[in-house]
Amino acid sequence: MDFCAGIGGGRLGLEALGLECVGYSEIDDNAINTYKLFHGGEEQNYGDLMLINPDELPSFDVMIAGFPCQSFSIVGQRKGLEDLRGQIIFGLIEILKAKNIKYFILENVKGLVNHHKGQTIKIILGELDAAGYHVEYKVLDSQYFGVPQMRERVYFVGIRKDLVRTDRLFTWPQETPTPKLEDFLIDTENKILDPYRDATFQKYLNNKYNEGIFDIEEILAEDYLVLDTRQSDLRLYRGKVPTLRTGRHGILYVKEGQLKKLSGYEALLLQGFPKSLAEKSKGMIIEGKLLSQAGNAMTVSVIKAIAEQLLKYIKGKW
Repeated sequence: MDFCAGIGGGRLGLEALGLECVGYSEIDDNAINTYKLFHGGEEQNYGDLMLINPDELPSFDVMIAGFPCQSFSIVGQRKGLEDLRGQIIFGLIEILKAKNIKYFILENVKGLVNHHKGQTIKIILGELDAAGYHVEYKVLDSQYFGVPQMRERVYFVGIRKDLVRTDRLFTWPQETPTPKLEDFLIDTENKILDPYRDATFQKYLNNKYNEGIFDIEEILAEDYLVLDTRQSDLRLYRGKVPTLRTGRHGILYVKEGQLKKLSGYEALLLQGFPKSLAEKSKGMIIEGKLLSQAGNAMTVSVIKAIAEQLLKYIKGKW
């Protein structure tokens, strides 16, 4: 079952290995619309997980959840467990206990690991242990698991203690080479910017931090050069894109001498969503909303890699 589902990135990673989704929980109307577009409307949305009666949920074996990260992230106020959104993890734990779930995969921002000098994650791990789960966690970077996106996230794998194997430990997936960026920046309908006339781009190019540093001709001469505009910064990347985020819509790149804006379609591909689903979004989801939803999603290929290791552990095949 898919909790804090967003647009279903975690679900896709599990379905790629043959698991079947029996329901989901999401409260954002825009995300729900995209979720239904991508996955159909067959499964029930159980809404706010903090209000769910576990007895009304279907039976399921695996919980997948990218629980809210604003209260742990650098860009948030880092209030942690004092923030109501930080309490979502305890709602998930209550469902785990009530349904006696066998396994779970959870995802959050890297900042959770050191939040409050490590006390926050210590509390969470303690609660999961008390709920009856052996838990492993690790920070993984999406750029080494199937997509050319720099995206460090902490992942938790939980195994109900009575199902813990005595013959082998759970092992995390091995890193793989970063795939070619040009295989992902393939939209033919992107917005094209004139770097000489676009007022926003010129603002970044000529502010007191960047003036005289960048040459437009040199920028346009390098295919697949990625430019990230945020606050006062203009940063360049080669062979990968910076972390996609809910509020980061200023990623540009050069292709065939043109400066293009990263599209929502491409953002989905960079999160591991299949082309068939990304195509469905065209003309159906407002571009800004789609970029935000992609930035808030779990990387499909990372979840798939983790789940593959969990299935090997469960089946005793390695």
